[in-house]
Amino acid sequence: MLRIPAFKMSVVPAMVAGSLMLSAVPAHSQDASVTITAPADGETLDIMEQNQIVYDVVPGPDGDHVHVYVDDEEVGILRQLTGSYTFETLAEGNHTLCIKVVNKAHVPIGVEDCVDVTVE
Repeated sequence: MLRIPAFKMSVVPAMVAGSLMLSAVPAHSQDASVTITAPADGETLDIMEQNQIVYDVVPGPDGDHVHVYVDDEEVGILRQLTGSYTFETLAEGNHTLCIKVVNKAHVPIGVEDCVDVTVE
């Protein structure tokens, strides 16, 4: 008989478009966290500057490293859990910048932090 291990799940609240939704995530993912310390959410960035994202990550038991995303497109792989990443270029306009914890297979584990910025 094939036995499949049961995963303990936890229900956590999430705000989506002003509505409260419940999301099931593995309980051990709650031991992981991502904090973006710069830029601030809503910040305006100078198109002529070398813009960076500054972060701090606790990968938890399922995480291995982090990926950087601009508008849902992966732009970098980071092995340092605390540090910064300098974007090559950010086009003028509104962007969502994210840091996501991933496992050794580069699959996001559901732990991330994002900020919305405007580049002028």
